[in-house]
Amino acid sequence: MTTWRIRDFHFADLDGILHLWEALKLTNVEPVYALSEVLASCAKDHAVVAVQGDQVVGAAVGRAAHDQGWIVFLATLPAFRGRGIGTALLAAVENRMAPHGLAKLSALMPESETRMEAFLGRGFGLKKNLRYFERAIPVQRQELEPLALLGGRLLARDLWENVAGMHREKEILERRLVLPLAQADLADEYGVVPPRAVILFGLPGTGKTTFAKAIASRLEWPFVEVFPSRLAANPQGLAGALRETFLEIADLEHVVVFIDEVEEIASHRSGENPSPLQGVTNELLKIIPAFREQPGRLLICATNFIRALDPAFMRHGRFDYVIPIGLPDRQARGAMWDRFIPQNISGDIDTELLVECTEGFSPADIEYAARRSSQLAFEKAVYDTAKPTDRTGPLTQDYVDAIRETRTTVSKPAHQAFLEDIDSLARF
Repeated sequence: MTTWRIRDFHFADLDGILHLWEALKLTNVEPVYALSEVLASCAKDHAVVAVQGDQVVGAAVGRAAHDQGWIVFLATLPAFRGRGIGTALLAAVENRMAPHGLAKLSALMPESETRMEAFLGRGFGLKKNLRYFERAIPVQRQELEPLALLGGRLLARDLWENVAGMHREKEILERRLVLPLAQADLADEYGVVPPRAVILFGLPGTGKTTFAKAIASRLEWPFVEVFPSRLAANPQGLAGALRETFLEIADLEHVVVFIDEVEEIASHRSGENPSPLQGVTNELLKIIPAFREQPGRLLICATNFIRALDPAFMRHGRFDYVIPIGLPDRQARGAMWDRFIPQNISGDIDTELLVECTEGFSPADIEYAARRSSQLAFEKAVYDTAKPTDRTGPLTQDYVDAIRETRTTVSKPAHQAFLEDIDSLARF
């Protein structure tokens, strides 16, 4: 005589679902769907339970979209297995989904699961040579509106790979920032505390903003840039607007916050009567500790003038790392030229000569020289009709001429000062 029966899921059955979940894990079977997904489907999709008296001894949970159905969860208590409960549960949940006009009903099972009788008994076929891929969506729908109000955005996923050269800087940022944040659970096992705030310093045009965006891209976190100049127009004043902005940022689950030219609001404070700017610096000093208390976020401040920053702003406990972003080395310059030279003429250009000629150039300088060469060659092709040519792009000499006409951003004294700042102020 059957001592169990099947009925629809009730809210009071949640404890029974949890008990089934734990019993399943005790058999070393890791469910495909997270517990939160199963409970959500119990509430809004289709769920049935097998009960004996008041005890939940089995459950099946399914969801349907268009003509495709999925079994999200199927479990039976160990003492009740082999009685046909699993097959009956599958039949019951399939009946609940029938009004959707399903053309296919599918189930994903852990590789370690060996009890397939319930599925085979309901006519499911085991598909060979299939692999399960899963991707977490970095920003949930409910976060999109507050993100838009902050002027934030999700950046393209390939920005990190598109940073040409700069291998030393990329390795430091990858190891110190990206890995502990992207693999927080593993970092915790080793006692590594993921960074919450860092300073990037370096000469103008060396790519600090580009690196900040690339880090957000690499983490797949939203990117929010805070512009002090814009906040200054707020009726609350700059300090109040800054405080309000960070309160709104706190509503996001993950975020990279970027403040460029941070010396404008965190410069040395004097011992004289406080100025409005000193009040902003004081506010920022209060904001950073509160920001650091929340996981899943990173503050990146960038400056061209590291010596101008207030010592209290830079101290340990506020910023985990102070990382220099220098001029590109020979390898990085070569990678940049490879990126900027049109592919159809790359084999005809003496890239090594261009690399040699651009020592001391910033990435922005190299890009300017490359763009100028292309523009001038394009104009020649259009207007110099007296000398018809088969050329389809600049020549090596065009690039060399543009390099000679490019005024470099960084002077030798400025570069020397930057090297001294690395020795005295960098922490990485």
